[in-house]
Amino acid sequence: MTDPDATAARNALDAALTNPARLDAAPLTALAPAALDDTLRAFADAHGAEALPVLEALTAPGLDRGLRRAARLATYRLAQRGVSAPTRPPARPVVERRAEAAARAWLSGIDGSGSRAVWVLFDGALGGLALCSLIVNDEVGILDAAGGEISKKRLEAELAGLRASQKLPWLEVEPSRALGVVGEALMLHRARGTSPPAAFARWDRLFVATPPAPLPPLTTDSALLEQSASLLELPELAGWFLDPESVQSDALDLLQVRESKLVVSDQIKSEREDAIVTRVVERMLTPEARARWARRLIEMAFVFGATGRPELVALAEAAAAALADEARSVTLQPFARTLAHRGLEIASEVALGRIPASEVSRKPGG
Repeated sequence: MTDPDATAARNALDAALTNPARLDAAPLTALAPAALDDTLRAFADAHGAEALPVLEALTAPGLDRGLRRAARLATYRLAQRGVSAPTRPPARPVVERRAEAAARAWLSGIDGSGSRAVWVLFDGALGGLALCSLIVNDEVGILDAAGGEISKKRLEAELAGLRASQKLPWLEVEPSRALGVVGEALMLHRARGTSPPAAFARWDRLFVATPPAPLPPLTTDSALLEQSASLLELPELAGWFLDPESVQSDALDLLQVRESKLVVSDQIKSEREDAIVTRVVERMLTPEARARWARRLIEMAFVFGATGRPELVALAEAAAAALADEARSVTLQPFARTLAHRGLEIASEVALGRIPASEVSRKPGG
């Protein structure tokens, strides 16, 4: 760091590693938001789990709100990489906090924006049933909330209709799995300093914010990795591609290469197209994005396993392992390159006026 304020802030963080209670937050509050975020990110990357007590100290109620929010975001980034502090036990047993218990639950597959549907059926103390219906997203948290009291007959009718109309796989799962998905969404809200939709308020008491679980142990099979791009040919992954709006300028470059009136060989055109794809992969698939796509693949591997497709489980896990391994170049990974190539192709169609941009946006809630 060359900025004196940033250097002072980093020194204060490093000095607090041995005793977080003596952390001097003043140098941190003097930083602009972007510089603060960069400083906390670098500190967390350098120290991993050892940084967590210091970051937690920065979330104390008396500190600046922006500082608390930046510290929570740095903590969440570590959790996304599987680095997290031991979960604190609730002050009272969860069973005592809830008037209702989760009796059944359902999850959809994940779409290309990282969103999925979650249904949790709660069994009330007096025998009534209440269905909580949510849309959650792995970048912003809970997007939508609905539901209410429901009869068993109405529930079965709703499930039948959903299975008939749902474009993504729809699975009944153990309630704990669905509760965990919602808990991660709530933790994301906490890290970002945002709140779930107002309609979620009636359900809030039934869920607990939890950090993302670490990725399971994964190994990269080179043969499977080479085939991993074929996953994107599946109907349930038809919406998996990089956001076209984010690669719009690159798509224009791609169109220029293809429509150039210069007489060049097909090989040169192919090399130029490959260079554009590589540029997009390098820019868009940051370590955070790689971790996010790896988690999406692991969740879909669970879906593939639950629907009796073990060969797809192996492909998804191989692609996830490669993305999660930051030591492995992402530009050489077939799955990553296909994500980028599909995004560029669709952005090209948008640029040519063949597809409305709103129909292919991969932005959460877009």
